[in-house]
Amino acid sequence: MYLTPQHILLAGASGLTGEHLLDRLLNEPTVARVLAPSRRPLAEHPHLENPVGELLALLPQLSGRVDSAFCCLGSTIKQAGSQEAFRAVDHDLVLAFAERARALGARHLLVISALGADAQSAVFYNRVKGETELALQAQGWPQLTLVRPSLLLGPRSEFRLGERLAAPLMRWLPGKYRGIEATVLARALWRLALEEEDGVRVVESDQLRRLGR
Repeated sequence: MYLTPQHILLAGASGLTGEHLLDRLLNEPTVARVLAPSRRPLAEHPHLENPVGELLALLPQLSGRVDSAFCCLGSTIKQAGSQEAFRAVDHDLVLAFAERARALGARHLLVISALGADAQSAVFYNRVKGETELALQAQGWPQLTLVRPSLLLGPRSEFRLGERLAAPLMRWLPGKYRGIEATVLARALWRLALEEEDGVRVVESDQLRRLGR
């Protein structure tokens, strides 16, 4: 069974994937409203509502009906500045956003996690992503979709040397390890949002590439 979400809540609309996803949502004729809080103003659109400021402060102010919510939040330890700051974004802020989305009526939450997410991992990044996935599942969502892309490919506003160096290799790795274009991930997310499949669904990077073709 397929449903068409009309009222969308989106976090991370100014990021690499969020930017492409926002563009797609605003060009979907069935989408009546996209509520996209962001740190800096987004381009105006008749179907876009864009509160500007720090997301944590904006969350209590968000209002109106929401059918589905997309969480494209994500940082790196280098970008955040410390492990604690990274966890504050990729764990705490993601959970706070999810809680607010549920309070606004969303029944389907789609979250960008990461390849290798595992709460038992010895790798801090993967462990935090895994712990976030478990905490989201504990919120009791009617429908929760966790996507685990490999390295995201595409031009970023900020320079990331490691990703720039790794990108050529990641394009040739097999299966779920191959890098994925942010535009492809955005298309996959929208297609997943149209699916009515109650419970938790984990979608790995190779599946995302097929969905986003």
